[in-house]
Amino acid sequence: MKNATAIRHVQFEDLGTFESVLVGNGYQVRYCDVGIDDLRSPDVAHCDLLAVLGAPVGAYDEEKYPFLTDEIRLIEKRLNSGRPTIGICLGAQLLARSLGSRVYPGSAKEIGWAPLTLTRAGMRSPIRCFEGVPVLHWHGDTFNLPQGAELLASTAVCLNQAFAFGKAVLAFQFHPEASTINFERWLIGHAVEISTGGFSAVQLRADAARFGPQSASAGQQCLWEWLQSLDPVEPTRKDVFDSHA
Repeated sequence: MKNATAIRHVQFEDLGTFESVLVGNGYQVRYCDVGIDDLRSPDVAHCDLLAVLGAPVGAYDEEKYPFLTDEIRLIEKRLNSGRPTIGICLGAQLLARSLGSRVYPGSAKEIGWAPLTLTRAGMRSPIRCFEGVPVLHWHGDTFNLPQGAELLASTAVCLNQAFAFGKAVLAFQFHPEASTINFERWLIGHAVEISTGGFSAVQLRADAARFGPQSASAGQQCLWEWLQSLDPVEPTRKDVFDSHA
């Protein structure tokens, strides 16, 4: 059985809807919890697939959060070895940094549900599953597109919403893994940011109920197609795609 490791920074930002797709594609899933587990472990560096998840910290804040240095070194090893790697939100920013690009505060915080504008490359990639689908955005930082990367999607607020780097690297600035099942944990975990940023927990909750199921299905289909492009396998379960109604 193949193994997938997810670097988790906060408990409520986990693999979400992606986990069942990984299991259905023959991966044994484990979490490496930052601050508890060792990011320098060979088991993390050499796993068959690495997913770097989100967090409410800056990818450039290693003086405040020294673990970011180890995380960037880990990602650089993955990139050098060509092993499959996914980045979500902070994870996408760390991928960009590891590829030599700058990460910095964006023009505005992008929090809430909104659709993507796909590039031509995006329409040829698994990201096409998100065409016309509102997805969850939750970030204040952005990054320059790494040299050699292929831009897949944008929004008016954030140019670089998704990119691919070769066949084995896929980065999402937005949250394709989000679902309605655990969304209340997001509202609790980000309570200060919501209140100080002028956002509405009531509206975010309502939008999650409205848009979450379609976004979750698109995210699962996107991941499924990407995994098949890496190593096509016969599904081990019939219920790989969760229900998020």
